[in-house]
Amino acid sequence: MNKLRILRFLEWFCPPELYEGIAGVEEIDTIMKLGMAHPMGPLQLADFIGLDVCLSILNVLHEGFGNPKYAPCPLLIKIVTAGGLGVKTGEGFYTYTPGSKDLTVSKYFLRQ
Repeated sequence: MNKLRILRFLEWFCPPELYEGIAGVEEIDTIMKLGMAHPMGPLQLADFIGLDVCLSILNVLHEGFGNPKYAPCPLLIKIVTAGGLGVKTGEGFYTYTPGSKDLTVSKYFLRQ
């Protein structure tokens, strides 16, 4: 993966479409899996990486480049502050139950 692809991928740690309520977690991951032939969507991958790690990466890029496009999404900050770190805590963009491979959208993102 080249540097430009990595930087573009980092924007998907919390896409504006999710933050603005245009699309949900499942829709974003499904679009990337079907449209780009990725084995998992960017939000599920962020859960595996660790949302705290994703936040840290974005903070370093934002501070280093001074570019607002790398500023962490407020939604990502909120989830990490609440203890949702992804797979390692069992809660992130999805809820992870030990022994289950089912993906369940996290309580943070359930549409009312």
